[in-house]
Amino acid sequence: METDFIPLELDDTFRFACSPEVPCFNQCCRDINQYLTPYDIYRLKNRLNMTSGDFLNQFTVEHIGPQTGLPIVSLKALPQEDLRCPFVSDEGCQVYEDRPASCRTYPLARAVSQSRDTGQLVENYALMQEPHCQGFDQERVQTVREWIEDQEIEQYNRFNDMLMTIISRKNQHKRSPLDLREQHLFRLALYDLDAFKTHLEKKGFPDGIKLDGGKREALLTDELELLAFGHHWLQLMLFGKA
Repeated sequence: METDFIPLELDDTFRFACSPEVPCFNQCCRDINQYLTPYDIYRLKNRLNMTSGDFLNQFTVEHIGPQTGLPIVSLKALPQEDLRCPFVSDEGCQVYEDRPASCRTYPLARAVSQSRDTGQLVENYALMQEPHCQGFDQERVQTVREWIEDQEIEQYNRFNDMLMTIISRKNQHKRSPLDLREQHLFRLALYDLDAFKTHLEKKGFPDGIKLDGGKREALLTDELELLAFGHHWLQLMLFGKA
């Protein structure tokens, strides 16, 4: 049976809950393509007290997206454990407080598009009603808005929308895949935050981005500020303006 995608508005309700008491608990953490966003990697590498480079080398694989032509990072599944997520145990997710956006959002799917009229990003939600998931048989009922707040998804969406802006601009202005230099810059600014900080410390900030001394200091001491800046820096490198 195929998954049903049911469009929902923010104040529409749906029935779903997941806990160790649900018979299929943990089964959705196996044999999946778990894509990671830059903010996912930031949260996970800090949760594990690792550098971004070490986290990427140990826990991820990378390929070029066939539709976007951009580097995509995925969690490296455990082949000896039925392709399970490396962070799931029999008791549940070992990094639950810092789990990726797609895990938090499930059973909802979030799609973002850019309005042709205003240029603003427009979000749409749908319920992914998978026949094997018994979470839909539970008693809990909530709205989409309540689920977003309960699962603390807003910060993930904020950074993921920055990535969507880059993807949109790339689709508009650069149809061909990124060349090797551009792929390196993409990985550096968005995925390998520790290496990006080192790059800025050694190479400095580009002339196209004006920063005062206080802002520069903040970027080198606050990783969230640095990650947000990385999206603007990358747009300057790829498209000539941030």
